[in-house]
Amino acid sequence: MKKWLVTFGLLALPMGLQAATLSTGDNIKLLVVDGKKVESSFWSETESIELTEGRHQVVVRFDGELKDGSKSKMYTTRPYLFEMDVPKQDATIVLPRLTSMSQAKAYFQRGPEWQLELADGTTRTLEHVELQGKGFAAYSDMEGLVADYNREHGITFEEGYAVDLEQAAVEVSDKGEVSITGDAFVQLKLWYSKANAEERAAFEQWVKQQSAP
Repeated sequence: MKKWLVTFGLLALPMGLQAATLSTGDNIKLLVVDGKKVESSFWSETESIELTEGRHQVVVRFDGELKDGSKSKMYTTRPYLFEMDVPKQDATIVLPRLTSMSQAKAYFQRGPEWQLELADGTTRTLEHVELQGKGFAAYSDMEGLVADYNREHGITFEEGYAVDLEQAAVEVSDKGEVSITGDAFVQLKLWYSKANAEERAAFEQWVKQQSAP
């Protein structure tokens, strides 16, 4: 299958910061990277992207044709989301080789072990979240599904990098004492990301009132 290369987060690349190629193994489909849908051509899927070194959010799923008795059928999983540290070197998201429908179903029911295979031969286990869609055609809008997840968990993107605003702005001690860190702009983003539509509208109205002469 022909591979397409997509570049993310490379504009205004800071001096000394390099980009590496992140690829996917057999039957692993790239869906969303840093909140943006990965576009593919009609003829082939995008299997590689270039990412700057640092924290990124990557969403994939297993989507492959497997043997089912004497026939072959497509097997597609739910999407899996990774908050991953992309290294300086090229890397590939991989799974064990799955050849039959029964093998794949049993593997994902147990809980898959996604790994990042680096160019130097080392591997890292990737912590993942299995995204759960709701209703009919729950996974037809992957960008929207990921956006909902990010709003719920206070995740945004700063200069192309994934940032967990709760970890950046709020700390809770062992005694339950809460302290707010980071600048005011980061704190505003955190609370805005947590608000519902009605609360956001009220806040936006308040901002307009504060800006009025």
